[in-house]
Amino acid sequence: MRSTPNTKHSPVRPFKTKEPRKTTLWSWDKEALNADQALDTEQACKILNETLRSELFHFLRYRHHEIATKGTNFPLVAAEFKALAENEETNMIMIAERINQLGGKADFNTMETSDRSFTETDTTSDLISMLREDLIAERIAIGVYKKLIQSFEMSDPTTRYLLEKILGDEETHARGMAELLSTVDRHQQEFHS
Repeated sequence: MRSTPNTKHSPVRPFKTKEPRKTTLWSWDKEALNADQALDTEQACKILNETLRSELFHFLRYRHHEIATKGTNFPLVAAEFKALAENEETNMIMIAERINQLGGKADFNTMETSDRSFTETDTTSDLISMLREDLIAERIAIGVYKKLIQSFEMSDPTTRYLLEKILGDEETHARGMAELLSTVDRHQQEFHS
């Protein structure tokens, strides 16, 4: 005797296509995100503005170092500082655009930049010290971005993705800075020997 397979399944519930549309239309005039997306946009913009100010600070720092090193025997270092400044500027713009998308206002106030940056103002004048301080600043930024990514992980995947991209840039900066520091240090030791 053959057994027949059990063909009784629980009924498939159709997806109600009108419900997401209703929710979205309800929040259409309020904000870019749907009401069911758990994100405190005001807090997100505040955090992103602090991040923006740090990127602005790093941009200004690298421009300063670019200009300070142009007269040295290391034109490639000046070019590297220029490239870093351009990258930081790109990151600033992306963060400012995200703040705008969230309904906030990007704060480019340079008066508060040094007080609210992840890192400290660099007052060094010799190249080795500049590179060391920049490497420390990049390592600090890496740690901060990792924490920020965790805080946005579930509530805002778009911001998380942006921060992950910037984290990748900061990690590249740190590797490049470590290589530059090693090269310049070795070159200066050879020169003084």
